[in-house]
Amino acid sequence: MAELLATAALTKRFNGLTAVNEVDFRVSEGETAGVIGPNGSGKTTLFNLLSGFFPPSSGEIRFDAASITRLPPHRRVALGIARTFQLVSVFSTLSVWENAVLAVLRFQPGGIRPGPFFFRSARRAPVLERCAEALARVGLTGKAALPVAGLSYGDKRMLEIGITLALRPRLLLLDEPLAGLSDHEIARVVELIRSLRGQFTVVIIEHKISKILELVERLSVMNEGRLICEGAPGEVLADPRVRACYWGKEAPAC
Repeated sequence: MAELLATAALTKRFNGLTAVNEVDFRVSEGETAGVIGPNGSGKTTLFNLLSGFFPPSSGEIRFDAASITRLPPHRRVALGIARTFQLVSVFSTLSVWENAVLAVLRFQPGGIRPGPFFFRSARRAPVLERCAEALARVGLTGKAALPVAGLSYGDKRMLEIGITLALRPRLLLLDEPLAGLSDHEIARVVELIRSLRGQFTVVIIEHKISKILELVERLSVMNEGRLICEGAPGEVLADPRVRACYWGKEAPAC
């Protein structure tokens, strides 16, 4: 598989703290990869660097062989990098459908234009088709007209993932997609992620390690800002370095 994303010596410092320390991380096109590690190990900071929310202190990020190290987040989304967040990030005052439409329109060529042209754009067939397809994929077609504020947390999580899918990303970054969900909601999200395998390139940060073992082809483990181990899930979880970094911490699969 061709390499889609690569970092070289990627580093992020916050005053005296090094949150991400010279990380070399690679993702192949079509791969589903997982990133695990104890709390505070630098996983979300890594995602913030990849998606452009934080500028790196040093190092490089390449996407599809081109440097994106200094590109702002919206430029990265336009290139095909989309992400979710630990805490669901959607517009609660809008409807499910409006959330999807806003995302698709924002990243069309020319973006959103104010005035009547915005509403005309929202009725274009390609926009409608992309939004309808994404909501159907996450099981929210029947709730498209509902205000997001009235949804369960699980449905909000599915909407957030649906919005990213409506953007038709080449790389989808999921930051703890199972956090805060009930067992039933976890099963829904796991099944959705399983259905994405081979259709999207996906990287998942997750603390519920046992839930993603069958979803990912490769696991990367971070500890104290460094990437300490990578490989097939079974081999990684048997690695003494990984067991050591979880010693005394809750790690169901270790």
